Amino acid sequence: MIIVMQQGALQSQVEDVVKRVESLGYKVHLSRGEARTIIGIIGADEHILQPGTFEAMDGVEKTMRVMQPFRIASRDFTHQDSIVSVDGVQIGGQKIVVMAGPCSVESREMILETAHAVKEAGASILRGGAFKPRSSPYSFQGLGEEGLRYLAEAREQTGLPIITEVMSADEIELVCDYADILQVGARNTQNYSLLKVLGKQSKPVMLKRGMSSTIQELLMSAEYILSGGNMQVMVCERGIRTFETATRFTFDVNAVPVLKELSHLPVVADTAHGTGKWSLVNPVTRAAVAAGADAIMVEVHPNPASAWSDGAQSLTLERFAQLMRDLRPVAQAVGRTL
Repeated sequence: MIIVMQQGALQSQVEDVVKRVESLGYKVHLSRGEARTIIGIIGADEHILQPGTFEAMDGVEKTMRVMQPFRIASRDFTHQDSIVSVDGVQIGGQKIVVMAGPCSVESREMILETAHAVKEAGASILRGGAFKPRSSPYSFQGLGEEGLRYLAEAREQTGLPIITEVMSADEIELVCDYADILQVGARNTQNYSLLKVLGKQSKPVMLKRGMSSTIQELLMSAEYILSGGNMQVMVCERGIRTFETATRFTFDVNAVPVLKELSHLPVVADTAHGTGKWSLVNPVTRAAVAAGADAIMVEVHPNPASAWSDGAQSLTLERFAQLMRDLRPVAQAVGRTL
């Protein structure tokens, strides 16, 4: 449920409504527009909470039920684009944020070399996997805490915030000790026990779309985190499984504007997984930016031919620098910066 305040409502009237909501045991999310303030109620059972509870209060224009099943993630909840802030980097604003780095952290030297190179080319966030979910139990599973330490050192040297994957609720505390953003991978999109715990901690979360998930299912998964009280959530299109075999997955460029239309959450485009081929990353990334993505995530490796995972879709340091040069005019064309 949302409460729409009257145009020109006093700050004291807004505060009175907030206190009333909180006295009933619910949390609030304030959205202040140029004309009106909208108060979103988090955790409310709309079958029990009645509109009349608030409509008699001074300054309240009306109350509205959120029609989408994903209540807090919905545009009905707030019309303003949400911005996730991480150490001075704002995801969801005018600037398109670039997250770049290797699929997995393989060594200290490799992650440090990559971190310095992607920062010099214009990336704002360093990505790298310390824990890797793999289809085969015999494939490289990541360096674990050792990899997290290398990522933290790379942040120390470059100033780039870190995003890395968390695979289970048991790992959250450890990963939070090192990372700035927690990534939920495609295989865990509907791991609801993990999502519930992520909603109770304060680190930003990037939730990837499952390889066979609908857009509604992705937003319902985001709702698990949001309803727990963590409003620092981004959703990521990373390609879905279709009948097509020419690419690893089918990057659903439609999902970018659809998510922007349905939800206020920042939208990230992972074009490396979405294509599976380094030669396609540049053109598909440009398409994602043109479609309205707030951030992009690409895999970058000093020597993709020797990468321990996902080498075929990884850009060399030089190709990543070229991608950044190619993206700038596209971003400018759609009124954004890079």
